[in-house]
Amino acid sequence: MIEFFTKLEEILLIKSPKEKIEKFNGFYNLYKSNEIKFNHNQNSKIFENPSYINYCKVIEPKDVFKRKKLNTNEGKAILLHSILHIEYSAIDLALDASYRFKSMPKEFYDDWLEVAEDEIRHFLMIEELLKELGFNYSDFPVHNSLFEASKKSLDLISRMATIPRYLEANGLDANPKIIQKLKNLKDKFSDKIADGLDIILNEEIEHVRKGDFWFKYGCKKLDINPNEYFNIVESVLAGSGKKRKFVNIEARLKAGFSKEEIEKISK
Repeated sequence: MIEFFTKLEEILLIKSPKEKIEKFNGFYNLYKSNEIKFNHNQNSKIFENPSYINYCKVIEPKDVFKRKKLNTNEGKAILLHSILHIEYSAIDLALDASYRFKSMPKEFYDDWLEVAEDEIRHFLMIEELLKELGFNYSDFPVHNSLFEASKKSLDLISRMATIPRYLEANGLDANPKIIQKLKNLKDKFSDKIADGLDIILNEEIEHVRKGDFWFKYGCKKLDINPNEYFNIVESVLAGSGKKRKFVNIEARLKAGFSKEEIEKISK
């Protein structure tokens, strides 16, 4: 019988997206059939580099191509590639959460493997759109900000606060603006991208909600006040407390944010 954490480590280290997805699908089918054993004494590795380090050219975030000129095919491709990279990074982050945190309730592993499956579906959907424009994943350079954030959040509370409840929640704010820009272009392919982003937006609400649940679970277990959320995120990502011009209030409320938290980040 396959051991859960050992197999996840193997999948996390796979460099090829296609192979990673195939291996995960096989593993996930076994998991759902209860054909997996758990060794909670297994030691989690701290990965020094992201799995895509030799697949994509990694550059500084400030040097990544800007998402401009959406009325051109190249502009659309740059946008799609940046989203595709976020989705691929999100696959690894969901797998890493499942792998890194031991002795959790089974529902925790159910949740984050389900998130990984969603992120894979999002990745494949955006990859198909990118290919329609004649481009592939790795055709543009990428940054590793999400991976770096995961390296700085190696305990449950800081990970749940930082990745789903902060970084992924920020996507809930950003996506509607991108969707509207695409719809304003009034061409069929832009509408197609917008429809894909709308699917992602709605499903990401549930991902953030899961992060919210397990963040509060960890706080309760360690007797930490959940209101320390902003301080916890700031300790991992300095400068994270900036006010936001647009906050997707409806989505954030569904995902578990309080009205007070939303007021704190709104301009």
